[in-house]
Amino acid sequence: MMTPKPGCISSIFNGVAICLLVLALAPLVLAQGRAECATIQSTVLARPVRYCAYLPASFDSDKARRYPVLYYLHGLGDNEQSLLNSGGWDLIEELHRAGKIGDFVVLAPNGGHTFFINSADGKIRYEDFLTKEFMPQMEKKYRIDSSPAGRGITGVSMGGFGALRLGFKYPQKFAAVSAQMPALIAEIPRDFSAGGPGSPASMMGDVFGSPFNRAYFERNNVFFYARTTPAAQLKRMKIYFNAGNNDDYGFEQGAQQLHQLLDSRGISSEFHIYPGQHDPQFVMRHFGEVIQFQWKAIGK
Repeated sequence: MMTPKPGCISSIFNGVAICLLVLALAPLVLAQGRAECATIQSTVLARPVRYCAYLPASFDSDKARRYPVLYYLHGLGDNEQSLLNSGGWDLIEELHRAGKIGDFVVLAPNGGHTFFINSADGKIRYEDFLTKEFMPQMEKKYRIDSSPAGRGITGVSMGGFGALRLGFKYPQKFAAVSAQMPALIAEIPRDFSAGGPGSPASMMGDVFGSPFNRAYFERNNVFFYARTTPAAQLKRMKIYFNAGNNDDYGFEQGAQQLHQLLDSRGISSEFHIYPGQHDPQFVMRHFGEVIQFQWKAIGK
């Protein structure tokens, strides 16, 4: 399916005529990028997976050009169209028009409730799909410069957990990793599994087991890789993350602990606690900051 860039104005009386008029005027205004949404058939997951590719205006006109790429991982309950629905893609376009960023491709897969990792029971191997199928196939399809120097990863909430974990586990693959209000829990409480519907334990059950598999979590979370990946490898990456000072799930505490852990290992990171809660408004207030951070790292 193709999802066009918004901009075709219509009315209840003569929608087609007005839409054609806007298209006719398009060459007179600054060229815009577009979003292309489709599916990839996964052998690892044995099902199709939806994704969106956000392409700069030059993508269709400069067929020989290869692009840096930013992988965008959405939050729990969201999907691959998160950037379209939240206004994030519009903000990227605005930053480009202002000359604050250059051309790069954004690839956003649908991660469901997977936290972008393999599940404890081995039934859902999402990390394997992402790293072994999605990235190689998409980078070929969308003319990505596949060197690590031109590859970044970012995410929001659940996707922030996924981005930091993948970045710290595979630092050789990425030039930069960033996260907004990432789902960070440094220490699991003793009564963690007792939470009801809507609790962190219930939301993470598909991945970490129900009852909660504490051992699997401790070997597969962000803090594990922040502690065990050689510091020299992590130092080669640019690292950014933020959180609200009134996060609904207390993730600002985990973010602060992650910052302290990295700092204790001599690993520099850009870390911010901003006023705000765990909501889309917080994300959008600081999303431009994230995109400019990534561009400085992956831009050619």
